[in-house]
Amino acid sequence: MSEFLQVHPVNPEPRVIKQVVDVLLQGGVIVYPTDSTYALGCHIGDKSALERIRRIRQLDNKHDFTLVCSDLSSLATYAKVHNSAYRILKAYTPGPYTFILKATPEVPRRLMHPRKKTIGLRVPQNPIAQSILAVLGEPIMSTSLILPEAETALFDPYQMRLKIGKLVDLIVDGGACGLEPTTMIDLVEGVPQVVRVGKGDPEPFR
Repeated sequence: MSEFLQVHPVNPEPRVIKQVVDVLLQGGVIVYPTDSTYALGCHIGDKSALERIRRIRQLDNKHDFTLVCSDLSSLATYAKVHNSAYRILKAYTPGPYTFILKATPEVPRRLMHPRKKTIGLRVPQNPIAQSILAVLGEPIMSTSLILPEAETALFDPYQMRLKIGKLVDLIVDGGACGLEPTTMIDLVEGVPQVVRVGKGDPEPFR
């Protein structure tokens, strides 16, 4: 059974955050809250942890994984950001949006879209997610905690424990979280295209 850590949703305890980061650095798979839904996450360089997440969600190799970044400068390390995209990113991060961009060589190939060589990136506003990123010092490879055949994400940490407690290493209980995933915006060609409507308002991109 996975570890289960309760974290203050506004002022995360540094001792607990360090425990979360230690699990990530040791190759673990975690569940943690964001400003949209709870997410499954692992270290960006850990192939076996990524495969575990694929199995939990039953994802194929065409699924766009997301790198959850601490800020815009971190995001720019992993994506090719031209001027028009930069202005949009500056205006709408942090927030409940995922932006699809061309990946840089810093991104492991297994995380990219196999044909388009793109990657999803986001900067969350959630204090727990931001605290984890600050201590980790690099992005978290993530995907929303939507189980196979489910239409919405799991939002109750105790339900998560029952359903996937044996499949992950740590569940971070940060209280209630949303049901809607991020709104996804494709910025590859410079002109925004709404790929998925979620929690973030899509109207500025239409």
